[in-house]
Amino acid sequence: MTRIIYVNGKYKSYFDALIHSEDRGFQFSDAVYEVYEVKNGQLVNARLHMARLSRSLGELKIKPPMPENALYCVISETVRRNRVQNGSVYLQVSRGVGPRNFLFSAVKTQPTLVCYARNLDLVQQKKVFERGIKVITHKETRWARCDIKTVMLLPAVLAKEKARAEGADEIWFTDRDDIVLEGGSSNAWIVKNGNQLQTHPVNSAILCGVTRLTLIDILRKYSMKLIERAFSVSEALQAEEAFITSATSVIMPVVSINGQRIGGEGAGPVTKMLREVFYSVAEMDLL
Repeated sequence: MTRIIYVNGKYKSYFDALIHSEDRGFQFSDAVYEVYEVKNGQLVNARLHMARLSRSLGELKIKPPMPENALYCVISETVRRNRVQNGSVYLQVSRGVGPRNFLFSAVKTQPTLVCYARNLDLVQQKKVFERGIKVITHKETRWARCDIKTVMLLPAVLAKEKARAEGADEIWFTDRDDIVLEGGSSNAWIVKNGNQLQTHPVNSAILCGVTRLTLIDILRKYSMKLIERAFSVSEALQAEEAFITSATSVIMPVVSINGQRIGGEGAGPVTKMLREVFYSVAEMDLL
């Protein structure tokens, strides 16, 4: 459990870490976030996460809460105080506090910054990887700017609850033509013809995952073919392998879609190989 949380310049205990009732992140979801992986005491792909955070802030016209090097210090200290060696860091920036009004031009306060870190059960993560995850599809219900990593996650929350009720682990959002966009908190991939990996191209319909970018670097390094083209649910059902990528799950095999088996038992050979080499290609920063 998280013990210490950073809130606007102070490190506070879990139950004392509070924000104002008129914070726009609380009232309007007027906020963005990032989730960083911590692996063996190192921050994974920090530069890419910082770049995406900066872009998200820019798209919503929220000013950065502090310089990037200072933000890195906050992350590092939060990880240290929570004694996280393997886990994740959650960072959230809202526009700040102001009288409740849809217009944000009158907000004069500094952005609200929250940061906390949690350990990950590596044994449990390994067990999930070995058995793989089950996915169900769900028609798109989100807004049209999924490329911005906002805290407006209620459609994903509801879809993931539906997945759990049906015995699945993740959902894949699909459009009206049954094209797979992305997962509720992950990017979606399939493997065809042995070494061809296909995923949805980056546009406003999906989030450009940091783990996704690292995976593309791996494909280049190992001369594997990348196909950035949307695929349908029927194509996914005929794939040799399927998997998801995210900062918290890294690379996780998908063993069934809507109850139909994909590939063999557990992770396929391509998925296993990608997972094994991931940290040799990802950027690692000491905390």
